[in-house]
Amino acid sequence: MRALSEVDVVGVVGAGTMGNGIAQVAATAGYDVVMRDVETEYVERGLDSVADSLDRLAGKDALDEEPDAIRDRIAGTTDLNDLADADVAVEAVIEDLDVKRDVFEDLDRVTDDDAVLATNTSTLSITTIASATDRASDVVGLHFMNPVPIMDGVEVVVGERTDPEVVDFAHSFAEDLGKETWEADDKPGFVTNRILMPWINEGIRAYDEGVAEKTDIDRGMKLGTNVPMGPLELADHIGLDVALDASETLHEELGDRYKPAYLLKRKVEAGDLGKKTGRGFYEYE
Repeated sequence: MRALSEVDVVGVVGAGTMGNGIAQVAATAGYDVVMRDVETEYVERGLDSVADSLDRLAGKDALDEEPDAIRDRIAGTTDLNDLADADVAVEAVIEDLDVKRDVFEDLDRVTDDDAVLATNTSTLSITTIASATDRASDVVGLHFMNPVPIMDGVEVVVGERTDPEVVDFAHSFAEDLGKETWEADDKPGFVTNRILMPWINEGIRAYDEGVAEKTDIDRGMKLGTNVPMGPLELADHIGLDVALDASETLHEELGDRYKPAYLLKRKVEAGDLGKKTGRGFYEYE
């Protein structure tokens, strides 16, 4: 396994919201980044998102160097073989176990034997994902929070066969990206989503059942529990489709206390996915 001082290139698989955010923070930390997605359109959209985010941060004097210098450290590609030189590869594709296992099977093939392979999964088993490789000891969970450039935390998730040195490396790598970490065992939902999803779903049910208006539910939780966002605001921010996928996975694994709220399903079926589509429980520009 590589020492953190030996890491030069970070590979990111997936150029969506999480993937381009991870690419941005890695490039901001000084690493060269190769970001891959399956279509050129997705890669370009991811690079555009990074550029917009960096420009916003520069406008707030939140960067130590010019945005162009950071952007220039990110190369986009549709060819997974371009991650061959990655010292760390972070997967950030959709929350589908089969898709993730396919990605890790390919990463096992194209990357060096001493590369660390990390998954950004928020609910799925690290151990099961790692079993698609011949080096499960090198696979670890690095669950970044959304939006990656803004949120301070990263959840380090330990699979059944993850080497303790890889766990230590994961903490050090995340901290080098400017994040704070906590550690979780490979149990469904880990720490964050295991606790967060029931909270979000209960907030949605309270609104659907007329307990209070949505603004009062969110305001009550913010003022009453000192959280920065209420459950409906946060669901919109995460993406209602993402929240539904996570809830369904946990429902299957842990039972009815994780059953998705009916209104959450209805919103997703209508295509109202939250902030990213301009409409969820609230409307956005």
